Amino acid sequence: MFANLKVSEITPNPDQPRKFFDEAKLKELADSIRENGLLQPVVVRPAEGAEAPYILIAGERRWRSCQEAGLDVIPAKVIKNADEEKAYVLSIAENVNREDMTIMEEAGAYADLKAAGWSPAKIAKQFGKTETHITWRLGLLTLRPEVAEMVDQGQIKNNLAWHIAQLNPANQMVAAMRYVRGDFDSEAEAQHFANGLKMMEQQTSLTNEKAPTAEEQEKQKKAKAKAKDGLGKAEEVLIPLLEELAEKKPEDLAVILGDDLARHLRVVGRLYAKVQMVRNLLSKAQGIQRAMAEEFNKAAVEVQQEAAAAKKVAATKPKATAGKPEAKAADAQSTAKKAAAKPAAKTAARTATATKSAAAETTGRRTPTKKAEAAAK
Repeated sequence: MFANLKVSEITPNPDQPRKFFDEAKLKELADSIRENGLLQPVVVRPAEGAEAPYILIAGERRWRSCQEAGLDVIPAKVIKNADEEKAYVLSIAENVNREDMTIMEEAGAYADLKAAGWSPAKIAKQFGKTETHITWRLGLLTLRPEVAEMVDQGQIKNNLAWHIAQLNPANQMVAAMRYVRGDFDSEAEAQHFANGLKMMEQQTSLTNEKAPTAEEQEKQKKAKAKAKDGLGKAEEVLIPLLEELAEKKPEDLAVILGDDLARHLRVVGRLYAKVQMVRNLLSKAQGIQRAMAEEFNKAAVEVQQEAAAAKKVAATKPKATAGKPEAKAADAQSTAKKAAAKPAAKTAARTATATKSAAAETTGRRTPTKKAEAAAK
């Protein structure tokens, strides 16, 4: 049923999957509505006990632009028998293919349907997507908020975002920040780095915990020398040959190579395929290498922090206090205790002097005052 409703009679849906509305585009649409009117009606349903008699199912952007254009009444399609789930599905269908719906909003909408019992296959069928598309979008919901915002702003592309979403929160930030600041030459390199971090999370170490044996070291040395020798030959022979061919014109090559042209084409085609494969392999290896370096740096920082914390704890411990006089007297005969602090030795000396004085008084031999002072000094 279609009706002309007052703008004030309609309230937006709080569960609207799309949360971001471009102000510039809203103003542009408002200008168009002033000139041509609202060409496509909004979709609403009756709302009992709400602020307004009707609640939006689809067309919030149009409704906002109508307000901007100063319209009091707008055309609307009223759906009376739409429950909340059906209304939500219609709202997603309205927005899911729009350019201004962010990827994280799309993922959140699918997640709401999944929470309501929908399978990825059912969601895909409902909105004309592949099941893989739905699964990948749902996978983005593990992104930490800062990284999700980078994705919404277009700083991180969708495919790379999925690879980053597979990491723990700390590594997500590492991979995202390194990509945004331009540490990688391509998105593929960033993906390989993220995959390397994932491998580090799944394994305690990508290298052997034991040091390699002499035999293993010799094998590694030979393999490295062979690879270096092979690359050297490619640089000396193959690259100059390809550069020479690249300088020729097609019509010249047709004459120069003659019957051998088809063979050259096959060989270069095979080389191209192998180079692409090896380049991808080396890029993956570089990603693992970078991830290992990142993990090593992280471990080094943790060791430094632990050492600093241990040093701080040791500094706050109270120093050992002097023992009781009688304990000192008992330990004075021990060789180990003789290496104690100097104050203890001085106390023992004073005690010995006092004992001699007491013995002198007992035998009736009084120490002269001046001599006693000298002994005390």
